Amino acid sequence: MEDIHQFTEGSGYAVVLTDGAICVLVVSGDPMAVEAVTMMGLQQGTYWSEDNVGTNALGLALNQAMPVQIVGAEHYFRLFHNWVTAGAPIHDVRGRIIGVLGMVGPITRASSHTLGLVMSGARAISNQLQANWYLGEANRRLSEMNTVLGAVDEGVIVWNESGEVTHANQQAGEILRINPRTVVGRPLLDVVSLPADVVEVIESGGELHGAEIVLQVRRQPTRCLITLQPVQESAAWPVSYVALLNPIEHVRRIAQSQFGAQTSLTIDDVQAKSALMRQVIRQSRVAARGTAPVLIHGEGGVGKNLLARAIHNEGERAGKPFVDINCRAIPHELMTREILGQEKDATTHGQPSKFELADGGTLLLDQIESLSLELQSALLHVIETRHVMRLGSSHPIPIDVRIIAATTADLEELVAQGSVLPHLYYRFGVFSLELPPLRDRVEDIPLLAERFMLRHAARENRPISIDDEAMEILLRYPWPGNVRELESVLERAATQSHEGVIHSADLPEAIRRGRVLISAAPHAQPVMSVADAEREAILRAGWACEGRVTEMATMLGIGRSTLWRKLKRHNITPDVFKA
Repeated sequence: MEDIHQFTEGSGYAVVLTDGAICVLVVSGDPMAVEAVTMMGLQQGTYWSEDNVGTNALGLALNQAMPVQIVGAEHYFRLFHNWVTAGAPIHDVRGRIIGVLGMVGPITRASSHTLGLVMSGARAISNQLQANWYLGEANRRLSEMNTVLGAVDEGVIVWNESGEVTHANQQAGEILRINPRTVVGRPLLDVVSLPADVVEVIESGGELHGAEIVLQVRRQPTRCLITLQPVQESAAWPVSYVALLNPIEHVRRIAQSQFGAQTSLTIDDVQAKSALMRQVIRQSRVAARGTAPVLIHGEGGVGKNLLARAIHNEGERAGKPFVDINCRAIPHELMTREILGQEKDATTHGQPSKFELADGGTLLLDQIESLSLELQSALLHVIETRHVMRLGSSHPIPIDVRIIAATTADLEELVAQGSVLPHLYYRFGVFSLELPPLRDRVEDIPLLAERFMLRHAARENRPISIDDEAMEILLRYPWPGNVRELESVLERAATQSHEGVIHSADLPEAIRRGRVLISAAPHAQPVMSVADAEREAILRAGWACEGRVTEMATMLGIGRSTLWRKLKRHNITPDVFKA
């Protein structure tokens, strides 16, 4: 309105603005013109619709939704026959008329240019409203985008085709150890040094997905995963780039959640009544409070893995990943890559080391004597420096891992033979635990059996117990397979048992007879009493004849009545064999 007044100053015209109901809001212009139109009722607060003042340009502009100019006698009332009025509607962004811009002047100054002037002014106001709406909408979208970028876990950096950073969220600042506000407007390469292969992708207009790279920020290496996405408009070449950065620690947590076992077993869960195992438990509690490597020695099946998990959960690393590696199970040619990892190159996608997967937690190296001397040396270096170097990499990766080793071999003898590095053996000398075989801690068998049966009962949703006779057989057996063999035997017996009670007949024949597999260094075998041998013979005949007493007596070479007496004496019923 000020612009229109400046263009028409001295012409005797007044400039009028109304709302959508043609209520006058503002009257401006030459003082004499304002005074003249006020005399005929055109003033703030008056309504100039056709219903109120008859035909006039302001009312018609609203009704016709188009610019209108009324001259002299075209007005309905004689009062306005000496005047010319022009009006043009003002539209909001949705096309609704929200007001009218008009001009009123003497008929002697009538001109067709007056209509063009108000039409241009009304359109300028509509365009300004639309521009303001678009600006407000853009600001809202920008605020939403900033909120989203601030909420995501990934770091986000955006730069334009000139290589200048246009946006960096707080997460990117934390990953790269920079202030996001200070890097906006600066060239990207002044902020961070990109690897050559990433620069090549950017220059070719390509994209990357989850590539592991090492960025240089102030000459400090930062390892992360990058996803690079070009932003393209009508042109074929990208107008900007968006880079998503994932810190390697975040990737490790994802991998640890899938690879690292989370265990709830504690030292209190280790069943121990024997003096030997109580001593092991005391030593394990001391080891759990420490940070030095731990060595667990014992025969196969004694529970070295379970004890390692219990030590892990008893210390400060409880809840962190527990990664278990059987060194004997990995082929020799793959051992180095599996344990130390592989850096990404042109032929491989890269692979994290087991130390990275166990970062913050515990790494169990079972059968550690199977490691080559080269890997033993690398393991010793990791323990001493707390850094791991992937194959093909020149950047050490800091790690925080506690090492627990388990073995069935005599490491001292292997050190003397040159198969184990002495310094590595000494590293494990601080906490060295010896797990006794099950035959040396017979007192623990009932406790172990009770735990296994409780676990089976919870899984099968039915109670299970064992009678005294079957327990006596378990106590006599030497258990060359140790705890693992005991668990397997009870699992099988519980499956075959009836009415939720394990009887001696439910145990495998080898266990009932005390027969063990003979190895190069056989274990002592139990001697059966005459009564036990007689009972075992009856059981074998019963299974062979499916409980038919006459056939059993014939097979045993005794009379039918004699067999019945012996069945009663040993508390055996033929129905067991028929079932």
